[in-house]
Amino acid sequence: MPTEADVAVWQGQWGAAPAGELLAWAASLGGGPLAVACSFSLEDCVVVDLLVGLGLRPRVFALDTGRLPEETYRCAEQVTARYGLSIAWYFPLASAVEALLGAKGAFSFRESLANRHECCGIRKVEPLRRALQGATAWVTGQRRAQSVTRGGLAAVEWDAANGGLLKLNPLAAWTRADVEAYAAEQQVPVHPLHQVGYPSIGCLPCTRAVEPGEDERAGRWWWEAAEHKECGLHARPVIEAR
Repeated sequence: MPTEADVAVWQGQWGAAPAGELLAWAASLGGGPLAVACSFSLEDCVVVDLLVGLGLRPRVFALDTGRLPEETYRCAEQVTARYGLSIAWYFPLASAVEALLGAKGAFSFRESLANRHECCGIRKVEPLRRALQGATAWVTGQRRAQSVTRGGLAAVEWDAANGGLLKLNPLAAWTRADVEAYAAEQQVPVHPLHQVGYPSIGCLPCTRAVEPGEDERAGRWWWEAAEHKECGLHARPVIEAR
């Protein structure tokens, strides 16, 4: 198992490496297949494509919150067919969802930031922790350019919140144009909502299309301030623009 000290060294050694080289190095560490958290965004599908292109068989998992749009499942089917991978689906605990809806109703997440964090904690954060049990490293499709909450994103991180493991963000330095160009060249499956103005996709009641000039995650929890637009899976401090 990697340690926090190991990751501090690796940040300097591999933090600026090209995405493919970073993933190949991480796979060489052993400890089982790399776990990929896949929301079926274009970024996550690109990460899967990169890994398969390296001849690797990642463990791809998805968090089904109970409120995903139909298009997400359609993209998941395309990923399964394209790469011959099975998707491990993780669901929130039914008892926790039932208790939340019974106490606060179906739309409590729009009433306060605390309520929204509670909903995300039940539907996303707790299932993620189960999904990562036994993993030594996991991979995301996060990018710095997506929002102010991700401006300080490192390609190599230590994930203390999930028990202490290596976390990789191989697309950290990529732009949206980089992602789209790679996806077009490699014929990566594209989530249908990306084609109608949704650069970032989550739960159906919490996601809308973005307007011209808005940042990529403006459509997520659009009633909240930009510095709050994380669900708890990737919480980090806001980096102010200079």
